[in-house]
Amino acid sequence: MSAERPTLPPVRLRTEAELARDALAAPLLARAVRLARWAGPETRVGAGGELVEAQLPAAAEHLGLTADEEGAAEASEAWRLAVDAGLVDVEDPAEAEGADGTAAAGENLALITGGSPQDVLSIWLDGLEAVHADATAPVFEDFAGLVGEDGSVDFDSLDWDPEVEAEFLDGVLGNLYLLTVGDGGADAAPVPLPALAASMIVPDDMGEPTDDILEQVSEAMMRLDDQFRVLEPIGIVEYRPVDEALLVEEGEDAAAADDEDVTRYGMVKLTPLGLYGIRARMLEAGVDAPALGDLADKGADVLLGGIAYYPETAARGEIELWLTRRGADGAAAELLAAARGTDRQAPLRRLHCQEALALVGAEAEPAVRAVLDDAELGGLARVWLAETGAADVPAPPESMIFWLAIDTIAAQLEAEGDLEELQDLVEGLAGQHSGFFGEAWRVEHPATAEVLEAMGRLHSDKKKAKEARKAAFKARSRTGA
Repeated sequence: MSAERPTLPPVRLRTEAELARDALAAPLLARAVRLARWAGPETRVGAGGELVEAQLPAAAEHLGLTADEEGAAEASEAWRLAVDAGLVDVEDPAEAEGADGTAAAGENLALITGGSPQDVLSIWLDGLEAVHADATAPVFEDFAGLVGEDGSVDFDSLDWDPEVEAEFLDGVLGNLYLLTVGDGGADAAPVPLPALAASMIVPDDMGEPTDDILEQVSEAMMRLDDQFRVLEPIGIVEYRPVDEALLVEEGEDAAAADDEDVTRYGMVKLTPLGLYGIRARMLEAGVDAPALGDLADKGADVLLGGIAYYPETAARGEIELWLTRRGADGAAAELLAAARGTDRQAPLRRLHCQEALALVGAEAEPAVRAVLDDAELGGLARVWLAETGAADVPAPPESMIFWLAIDTIAAQLEAEGDLEELQDLVEGLAGQHSGFFGEAWRVEHPATAEVLEAMGRLHSDKKKAKEARKAAFKARSRTGA
């Protein structure tokens, strides 16, 4: 039993204010801001908006960098980001031969201190886009050899496709995002670079990787090592680079690192800011990447439908945020109304409705008692009242007991939860009534036949499993399916 599901589990993001502070603390953006404030009428730039070489020592000194090629390169990188992020406006060089362009504070510079957290994050995302492009750019070992007699650059001679490179890095970052969100979000453990590279190279159905595959993983690792070094200063990852000593050690295979040595092959972790940034890029690309709080201002119907396939902890977190925004007054009645239905997701909505009512607390009791005679909600209402210790809970009719059993299993099947837990549920429900399958096939529930078929597959007792399959056949015959 399946329906449309989110591509990724929901992520818990920090507040925009916290993320904006993280963005401003990112080393590369912080340097770009300092250079934007440093720039003035005497600042000279080249035709591409870059600082002229003569200005790089002063820029590096202003940033407290070393007075060498490395310091100049870092200053140049920070300046490029300032231009790309709109912190600096560049005026092209005059047409006169030998003239330089000029620079002045850009419109976004004032937003760094005077704008909202959203303004800061928008500027940071522009910077991330620029750094991502840098990370996927080719490395020119012999740039002069690419320049033809007419001064044009022969990019076709490079073994480089910008779309392929960008797609590969986005795939890696997407896998890292999925691993991070599925392992506790920002508190997740760092991921070994070999594992991340293998996730992009090794086919899922491959047993022992071939030598060719291992070589590809090694090449991908070294490529990712360079890219994560570029990405780290913008603040999206914490990265421990590949130990350069490995590159000269004979007999070492980067793709087959021993567990005790795996940290030497690189370790990477998305930061809270990285989770925000990668999610923003995925949303821009049309990927369904939910975040906790997305449903806080929606109706109960959108809430229960939206959390249908969330992990238990995430569903509870979203419900708590919804109740905080919505308030408990009248929430129970709204939730119960949204839980009705005969579509495939309806059993899951009722399951999450019951969880939500538990968080509403005692204030839910009047609304719950109002649906005791409802065919779809009466069983749920009785269970909730019993669990909260309420008095005067009427006994359910037998038909309601069977309907609730079918509905409960249907919800678990739709959620595709833990198979062992589902098997225990199936055997427990069937064991509570000696003639369960003799009555269950008559239940007027749209999922009756599917549930009974599943019980036949899951029940460990062969006799009971056969009874379930027969009951499923009767259910289908009764409905003409």
